[in-house]
Amino acid sequence: MPMTLKGSCRCGAVHFSVESHTPQPYQLCYCSICRKTAGGGGYAINLGGLAATLKVDGREAIKVFRAEIDRGGHCEVSTGERNFCRHCATALWLFDPTWPELIHPFASAIDSELPIPPERVHLMLGSKANWVVPDIGPNDQTFEGYPEESLEGWHKSRGLWVE
Repeated sequence: MPMTLKGSCRCGAVHFSVESHTPQPYQLCYCSICRKTAGGGGYAINLGGLAATLKVDGREAIKVFRAEIDRGGHCEVSTGERNFCRHCATALWLFDPTWPELIHPFASAIDSELPIPPERVHLMLGSKANWVVPDIGPNDQTFEGYPEESLEGWHKSRGLWVE
């Protein structure tokens, strides 16, 4: 049975839950969008969840941000919908209709106890801020862009997939 993740915003206007097979907070994203919208330490951590299981109290307090992405001289609006509380600005989750079965809650919004990952993946290091000095452990992986291994693949290959 998947793990139930319960989360909320800072002011308490939004509470949510979602089922997750991939609850390990292992993937640190240093891209400018994650860093500026949800990453006070220079990165954000997204988890994986099953979109069909998302339950939300306080939906009226949620706003959506879609970032503009520079694609070599022209801007493109991301399909990713970053959901946040309109009262306190807490980043809650990312939903992208390209993958409608998935939702990616920000680990920082989760109130449930999360497992401690045995290693971490640092991704999008090519766009990290200059003041950020990543704390890279001996078993951690690093990527200038996105790794090929998915959240599901990472969890399954390490025996951490939650049935």
